[in-house]
Amino acid sequence: MDQELYSKERSASLDLLLRFQRLLVSKLYPADSVGQVPNAYSPDLLGVGSLLKKYTALLCTHISDILPVATSIACTSHRHFAEVSCVVDGDLTGILLPELVVSIVLLLSKNAGLMQEAGAIPLLAGLLEHLDRFNHLAPGKERDDNEDLAWPGIMGSFFTGQSCRNNEEVTLIRKADLENHNKDGGFWTVIDGKVYDIKDFQTQSLTGSSIL
Repeated sequence: MDQELYSKERSASLDLLLRFQRLLVSKLYPADSVGQVPNAYSPDLLGVGSLLKKYTALLCTHISDILPVATSIACTSHRHFAEVSCVVDGDLTGILLPELVVSIVLLLSKNAGLMQEAGAIPLLAGLLEHLDRFNHLAPGKERDDNEDLAWPGIMGSFFTGQSCRNNEEVTLIRKADLENHNKDGGFWTVIDGKVYDIKDFQTQSLTGSSIL
């Protein structure tokens, strides 16, 4: 509801499309799924599902035409990317698509059979490549990917090449903790004052545990 404050900045046609999209979703959202018989959908419900598919197809066609052009301009520089992102954010891609995706995921969790019958989901899958190409141009994409790949805390240094910012981010392990962990079947070892877990390597190594 907070985003409705910005509705005045949208064009009348875009605002009408958004309301129409929400109307379709509300008609498909099950009021009461208790006792519902699978595959027993009313003609009206199937009609709304067919209408959602046609609407999604038209929306995806528009976005598939817009994103390649946006990508070709955005790849020029970071400034161009920022300007193009603002334009895309105010277009159908930035206003209708995010809410449509979330709505379809919600409908899929509530009534998967009906959504499969409607057939709108495969149409959205065709946008993934276009969206991926555009998002890969974002400044700091490598940093964000590294943070996503970095498993809690210490693994981040392997991707960024940077040590932890301060000692508070480093987990301190006492000698007693290490010994107790290894007694319970773990395989921690200390190299240059740092603790390494080589349990997985132990199962793959041909040298045996004694050398390790």
